[in-house]
Amino acid sequence: MRKKRENFCVSRKITFWDFSGIITVEMAFIIPVILFVFFLSIMGIFYYHDKDIISACAYEAVVVGSTKAREKDGVTSDLVTAVFEERVRGKCILFGSVNGSAQIDEERIVIRASAFRGKLEVSVMKTASITEPERKIRKYRRLGLRFD
Repeated sequence: MRKKRENFCVSRKITFWDFSGIITVEMAFIIPVILFVFFLSIMGIFYYHDKDIISACAYEAVVVGSTKAREKDGVTSDLVTAVFEERVRGKCILFGSVNGSAQIDEERIVIRASAFRGKLEVSVMKTASITEPERKIRKYRRLGLRFD
């Protein structure tokens, strides 16, 4: 009868091929998560890019309306909305259709713009005061004050 060896331990080098199935399973879970985070960050970048472009176009339209309000004919909300739509047209934005509406009071002009893509929405509101610096300068000159 043969004697059994106690504490029999075979030392063997572990190779890459021993873990090939484990790495495949782990990558099947990790790669989709990495891709999801990557595409989510790209969508976030596009969201803020489009919001900045729409905000800039709305601000330009409000300022144009504010300067035109001092003219003899004045300004209408249709004119401000048309200026906004002209500024937005041709811009490289991900969100499809951009809608804008303007409201004009005696003291200020307000434009609200929004754009949709699927469930995402971008909305912006810009205001500008209707100023009359010519009246203020004439008033100072009439009073004999120096306007700097």
